[in-house]
Amino acid sequence: MLTVDELLAGGSLTYTVAVPETVLNPQSNGQGALGSDRTVQLQPLTVQDLQVIARAAKENDSLTATLMVQRALVEPALSVAQVAALHVGLVQFLLDQVNQISGITTSAEQLSTAMEAPLTRAAFVLAKSFGWTPQQVSELTLGQILLHLQMLKENP
Repeated sequence: MLTVDELLAGGSLTYTVAVPETVLNPQSNGQGALGSDRTVQLQPLTVQDLQVIARAAKENDSLTATLMVQRALVEPALSVAQVAALHVGLVQFLLDQVNQISGITTSAEQLSTAMEAPLTRAAFVLAKSFGWTPQQVSELTLGQILLHLQMLKENP
């Protein structure tokens, strides 16, 4: 059984991430100063971080990525304005790394598997056929889903 300390420790870990020269300077074609330290220290986002980010970015979706990177950067520590001044490719790279270490990414394989799941496919068919929202489909019981699918099969 995990202890409270073990569960909470994950949020305080830091990860060293190497930033490729082609991300720092897309025009470099990989030609840059070799041997120089091109790493950053990131920490995973916590639930508290995500709550703060959601409140702060409520009116501005583009601010979400900036705040996520800013909250996760340990070294060098940057202000929100400094992160906003970074080029988009670098922010995207850092955001991908933040998502990965925070456990909030879905691989292409995981996404493909989820899309092939029978219930996912059934929900898509029902939503498309009846014009239901994902919320409405998610409120159906398994029996209701099967009944509606059978009705569609019999009356195309």
